[in-house]
Formats: sequence, structure tokens, C-alpha cells
Amino acid sequence: MKALYIASTGMAAQERNVEVISNNIANMRTTGFKRQRAEFQDLLYQSYRRAGSSTSDAGTQVPVGVEIGSGVRVAATSRVMSQGNVAPTEKDLDLAIRGEGFFVVSMPDGTQGYTRDGTFERDATGMMVTVDGFQLEPGIVIPQDATSVSISRDGVVEAFLNGNTAPVQLGQLQMARFVNKAGLESIGDNLFRETPASGQPQIGVAGMDGMGSLLQGYLESANVNAVTEMADLISAQRAYEMNARVISGADQMLQAAAQLR
Repeated sequence: MKALYIASTGMAAQERNVEVISNNIANMRTTGFKRQRAEFQDLLYQSYRRAGSSTSDAGTQVPVGVEIGSGVRVAATSRVMSQGNVAPTEKDLDLAIRGEGFFVVSMPDGTQGYTRDGTFERDATGMMVTVDGFQLEPGIVIPQDATSVSISRDGVVEAFLNGNTAPVQLGQLQMARFVNKAGLESIGDNLFRETPASGQPQIGVAGMDGMGSLLQGYLESANVNAVTEMADLISAQRAYEMNARVISGADQMLQAAAQLR
């Protein structure tokens, strides 16, 4: 009985849906995290009577055919790149992007990574790095005798040094944006990687060419809404239960057919 296999695809799809939702909920406190959404597609159909087929020599046609689908599958887990809330941290090297764009990070293998997580620190040489020690591009070195660091909305980094009344400019932060930012590959550690679907990065500075502005002393929160995720979770659970009931019903029908004499 096909109903058993059709319902099983529904259960498998909702299982994947629950996994996506659980990952969103698990990352509610992850800086710069972007929630995902499971998207579904129906599977191939078997046609028992095609619409438009002839029913007589007079040219009459079937207005509606008979098609039975094969179930459902998860076609994509698209990432929702909407803006998250911005919260103050009172740390000089914490940065939030308000609008479009990603920070550019130099990866250990020589490639570039992209992130919305603006939690930056200084390493032993004074270089601005991520919490994993990955260097920002271009490299910004903060002198050891810097008493305070100022980062403008357009990414200009300045520092006040001991004995100087005027700030010293240390560099300009770069940002990247993509034609299809949802096509970026998530590689963990709050990092994304360029893919053929995302297109090549467009490098620029904050506040220019469609890039968002920077906020010093702030961090962007995850764009996960707890109420929405719980509603989606309940919906997925009920869909899973209904598919399980279809399997149970199909099993009872098969049992009744097997007992016929």
C-alpha cells in the first residue's frame, strides 16, 4: 500500500523540520546568528488518468485527471538574513552591523570567511582578531600604549596614545556584501563562505555602496523569535503525528485485507 511510503516521507520531512527548528532555538543567544527555515517540495506523481485525454470519438476530453503523489521532501533549508536586535556591551572592540554587509576574516587556509559576529579582541601582537584568533581584513594593529580605541560608523579605527591629545588613525575596516547572501555556506564558528550561488563578494566600506553602518560597543543578537519557533515546533509535531496516524490507518487496512477469506 502506497500510503505507508507516502506517510513515511512526511514523517522524515517533519523530522528534518524539527531539527532545523531545534538548531534555531539552540542558537538564540549566538551573536549574529541567522535563523533557518525548512522548505518542502512534493515528490513525483503517478498519473492514472491524464487530464485532456480523449473519452470518445466525438472529441470529448477528460477535464480533470487522476494523479497520486509520492510524498514530500525537504528541498532547502534557507537562511533568513533579516536584521537582529542590537544590544549594548560597553566594549570598545565590539561592533554591530546595522544594515547590509559582513566583516571579512582571513581563514587559516588562506581563504576568506565572512561573519556578522562583531566580537573582536586583540592578540599578543595587538592585531584585531575574532574570538578564534582569525585576523580581520585588512589587518588593524592597536598599539600597546593605546588608552582607548574609537571606531566610527564608516569603519575608521582611531586610538588615543599615551602623551598624545589627538587620536591616531590605525586603519579602515572593510566589509563585504553579496547579491544572494542566503546562498552563503555556513561553516560554523559564526562564519560563512562564498559559494557559486552567493556570487562573488563586493568589497567596500561601511555606509557606502549599500553597506550598513557600524555601531561601536554593540553586538547584533540572533534573529530568532522564540514564540515563532515554538509555534513552528508545535505545527511540525502535529504534522508528524498525523503522518504517523496515516501509517497506522494503512496498517489496519492491510490487516483487514489479510484477514479476508
